[in-house]
Amino acid sequence: MTVKLNEKAFEHAKHLVRQGQTTKDERDDWSEHAPTADEQNAYLDKHGWDEYSLWFLGVDSDMDDETKGHYEFPYGDFRRVHRCGVISAESRAAQYNHSAIQKALEEIHELLDGEHA
Repeated sequence: MTVKLNEKAFEHAKHLVRQGQTTKDERDDWSEHAPTADEQNAYLDKHGWDEYSLWFLGVDSDMDDETKGHYEFPYGDFRRVHRCGVISAESRAAQYNHSAIQKALEEIHELLDGEHA
């Protein structure tokens, strides 16, 4: 498995934070706030793979790019960046030694925590 940083998603996440499209939730909220499989499918049906990909900071180059398995490290709910999603993904990236993704998530986390400070 080769997972690398999705640069377009990274730029998208930073743009959303700068626009204030965020939810400042707590670390453990992600299990409740993460999009369900049905919500992911509905978003895919309406917006397609290009838009779907913008919500995942990692891509697995071993998987076909038109499969959900290609996309990893979600950070939001297809509307807003969730602080809990960023923190959860940041922990997973560190755990699996995806340093570029971890660094990107740390930057997004800092932006979120500094937003309107």
